[in-house]
Amino acid sequence: MAIGLKFKPTTDDLTAKSKWWGAPDLPADWEYPCQDGVALTFVCQIRCEDIAPYDKDGLLPHSGMLYFFAAIGEYVNRLDIAEAEHNGLGEWEADAFKVLYSPNCEELVTYKILYEDGEPAYLDAEAIEFSDEADGYDSFKLLGRPYYDEIAELYPDHISLLQIDESDEWGLMLYDCGMVVFLAKPEDLKAQRWDNVSCYFHSF
Repeated sequence: MAIGLKFKPTTDDLTAKSKWWGAPDLPADWEYPCQDGVALTFVCQIRCEDIAPYDKDGLLPHSGMLYFFAAIGEYVNRLDIAEAEHNGLGEWEADAFKVLYSPNCEELVTYKILYEDGEPAYLDAEAIEFSDEADGYDSFKLLGRPYYDEIAELYPDHISLLQIDESDEWGLMLYDCGMVVFLAKPEDLKAQRWDNVSCYFHSF
């Protein structure tokens, strides 16, 4: 089974809550993830208690906060972000993405990346709604089998930790019907070995 992700624009304060885009709420002693000194794009943070009812196999923590960063800013038309380097099709280098986990959701600090003129260098945060979905769900999701057979065949012992699809709403275009997928072995997820996660970009 997979956990589907749907997104809802909101004016609510999403600090220390599950959210897509926006600015991450990190422990105060953490450094913001970068590639060659350039900030990675913040993708989302998942408050793990929100997904506990859907994680039937107990692959992910059921408390704390899970964070995802990736060098995908160049693929979002509504952002004017220069990545440290171009990250295209295939497996990405380890410094082009990051998965982080904090065991608690208290005393977090919001890290805002700004343009030189002081404007936010990120899209507005959106609330995340979770749902039970089939293993091969073909949109944004946590867990389950990667939608593209090509990815599943390259990583036969892995599942999709996070699958990122295209979105006209955000101007997120991944070449031609592409997906960026964070991949992990189930045993690594249960052991919280986040450094063992891979990231793969596939497109037709």
